[in-house]
Amino acid sequence: MADLSFPLLTCAAALPAVGAVATAALPAARRTAAKWVALLFSVATFALALVIAFRFDPGAKGPFQLTESHAWIADFGVRYELGVDGIAVALIALTALLIPFVILAGWHDADPLEEARPNRRWRPTQGFFALILAVEAMVILSFEATDVFLFYLFFEAMLIPMYFLIGGFGDGASGADEGEAAARRASAAVKFLLYNLAGGLIMLAAVIGLYAVTADQLGTGTFSLQQIVEARASGHLTLGTGTERLLFLGFFFAFAVKAPLWPLHTWLPGAMGEATSPVAVLITAVVDKVGTFAMLRFCLQLFPEASSWATPAILVLALISILYGALLAVAQRDIKRLIAYASISHFGFIILGIFAMTSQGQSGATLYMVNHGISTAALMLVAGFLISRRGSRLIADYGGVQKAAPLLAGTFLIGGLATLSLPGLAPFVSEFLVLVGTFSRYPVIGIIATAGIVLAALYVLVLYQRTMTGPPKDEVRALPDLRVRELVVVGPLIALLLFLGVYPKPLTDLVNPAVDHTLSVVDEQDPKPEVRVDAVPGHQRAGHPAHHHDAEAAK
Repeated sequence: MADLSFPLLTCAAALPAVGAVATAALPAARRTAAKWVALLFSVATFALALVIAFRFDPGAKGPFQLTESHAWIADFGVRYELGVDGIAVALIALTALLIPFVILAGWHDADPLEEARPNRRWRPTQGFFALILAVEAMVILSFEATDVFLFYLFFEAMLIPMYFLIGGFGDGASGADEGEAAARRASAAVKFLLYNLAGGLIMLAAVIGLYAVTADQLGTGTFSLQQIVEARASGHLTLGTGTERLLFLGFFFAFAVKAPLWPLHTWLPGAMGEATSPVAVLITAVVDKVGTFAMLRFCLQLFPEASSWATPAILVLALISILYGALLAVAQRDIKRLIAYASISHFGFIILGIFAMTSQGQSGATLYMVNHGISTAALMLVAGFLISRRGSRLIADYGGVQKAAPLLAGTFLIGGLATLSLPGLAPFVSEFLVLVGTFSRYPVIGIIATAGIVLAALYVLVLYQRTMTGPPKDEVRALPDLRVRELVVVGPLIALLLFLGVYPKPLTDLVNPAVDHTLSVVDEQDPKPEVRVDAVPGHQRAGHPAHHHDAEAAK
């Protein structure tokens, strides 16, 4: 499709950014207005994301569509370059879809801070929703950027609003007094920031190194992804083996921290546990997807030889993530930390699919990013509604909830079943494709990875059994069921899990051309099944009497 004169991609990122400024600028007394302004801007962003999805043509030639390119820092080869492929379109739509539900679910999350210090100059409500919209703007730009430096800028910038969302707003259900809870939130926020900044600094060194190589060989340094890929394909740019591998490791380390991949995952459970449930959704269903997306867009396409070289080690790390995250989820006593460790296991599946280097694996990994975002959002938000009613994150404090709040228990069950990839729900298709794609090239790793499915069934069903079934505890008997606002939040997510579980074709049609392009850049093809000669009719093994008979007949 020809590029549009109207800058759709810029507007998709600018709209939530403008919404963040408008929300933050509202007077302190306009708390309700701030919520509605943030919600309206998020809905408008989702509408624009749908326009992008409908204008995108999966069958068009070329890796990117709806492109925008403008000079920015010309002396250093930095351009404002945007473009989307099917994978980016799917993840932009996911981000824009989830943010309105995050805002609705967090409608009252800033209220305790407002009530505790009503005369403070800082406006918690306006700040909370403005920060969410700021994160949305930066994530969308990260999915759109085709200039490496532009991507890096927003990849790092999103850490700032996330730091304040984690450290400044808590769910008040940690079982500690306010001072201790604030200290735990601050610790989790600092750990999140330090881990991701460390990854970002290493990536910055690799970005500078990539620029130096292009300047040396092309005469003019560039950060343009498409220009670098084309220069490599034509032979005008040649990275030495050692240089390419070092640059790849610099990029991959930053993305593995963001994803997160074992052993760089340790910031995630604390961040998700101490943040409010909507912010926890923002972390794992939105922000962390930038890491796995960047592996597909930048690691594989910029450094194809190094990606193939590192594949065995990365597959082992992904396998450890699957099993380690699932085993620790089984052992958790905290509901939110259980979901966090389950997400580590799921990200292991996503990275496994990416580096299996097969069309099924990478298509499954992309679908997994989308479907994991929806399923984790549904489960975490319902868990947040439950925790806000009881005031505790501990599994032992619940029991018999389904008798007191059947709607809450039912939606919790569907979210949990989606998390364990039950057939008929969206994540099943993703996980199946990842395992098939991995098994076709690495059968041993594929077989071991299936243990993650068994462990997922264990931690989800045990969680449901301990919290929802049995006689209701005294503190649970009076729990109210889901309210209208909460049903509006979880209802569409449940419906989407069911729809994509039985009809994933819209997503597969969207992402498959982008997957094929990525595999062609890496110069990988799906392995062909081996055909045994003796299994073909009319053929016999050498030495068999019929073989000698055929030989004599041929003479």
